Formats: sequence, structure tokens, C-alpha cells
Amino acid sequence: MSQFSVLFVCLGNICRSPTAEGVFQHKVNEAGLGDKIKVDSAGTSAFHEGETPDERSQQEAKKSGYDLSYIRSRKAEAKDFVDFDLVIAMDIENYHNLSLLKTSGYDDKLKLFIRDYAPQLKIEEVPDPYYGGAQGFTKVLQMIETASDSLLAEIKEILETDERVG
Repeated sequence: MSQFSVLFVCLGNICRSPTAEGVFQHKVNEAGLGDKIKVDSAGTSAFHEGETPDERSQQEAKKSGYDLSYIRSRKAEAKDFVDFDLVIAMDIENYHNLSLLKTSGYDDKLKLFIRDYAPQLKIEEVPDPYYGGAQGFTKVLQMIETASDSLLAEIKEILETDERVG
């Protein structure tokens, strides 16, 4: 395996998925795995294509040392299931829309972020903070940090197994 790749997906790719991309990329870099793990994000819609993340997401992330300014919104495509090892949805609606987008044979690549990587939070979805107040962005960031730690641990195990086998 040359590079393990992860795609985070929400509705517009301006709040949750770019936050997940920025947080996870930061954690990957801190772990010294920037050359082994590719991180990206997308939206199930093209409402905000080419735009930077929501200013509130950027501000909340910046408070915790994460930079989202380099991210530009894009729409998820069927080929993302070929190009990425994991396609991680932020909520059930995103998951459903992605399941309609993918072709058969890629079922194991599609995940629901909180359900699959932070079940201890006792909810399944990362809530959309777009129409809420500042505390919604804080909550989303905290949830993403928790799930990102678990996801990174899982990918590290996969990479270590590949190194032993390869």
C-alpha cells in the first residue's frame, strides 16, 4: 500500500467535513505519518463548490491549533470510492446519499464517523452546526477530535500490518 487515504463527507463541505479534514490532517502530521496517509473532504452537494470553510468552523478550529484555510469545497463523486480507502460520512443522510453514489463492491469503504469511531459518545452523527450558535461548532470540533483519535489508531494498525506483511 503506497498511501492510505481518507475522505470525510458532509452536506456542503464547509463545516463538518473540512473540520474533520483539518483535525485529522493535523493528527496525522503530529504522528509523523503525513507521507503515509492522504486526507481530503467533500460534500454530497455542490452548493459551496470552491469556497473556503465556514468562518465559524475556521475560528473554532484555529482556537485549538488547527488550520482549515487551505481547504476548498468540492462535491463527492463515485470515483472517490475507487480513489479512497475510507469514505466517512458525518451523518445518516450523507451516508445514505453516498451509498447511492457508490457502485457495488465498495460497501466496506463507507463509514459513519461517530457511530464507527466514537461509539462512546452514544450518538451516531456529527450534528450540522451551520444554523446554530457558536457552541455547536465547539461541540462538533470536540466530537471530531474524539473520533479522529480512534480512526488514526485503526489506520496505524493497518499500516503496521502492511509493513510486516510487505
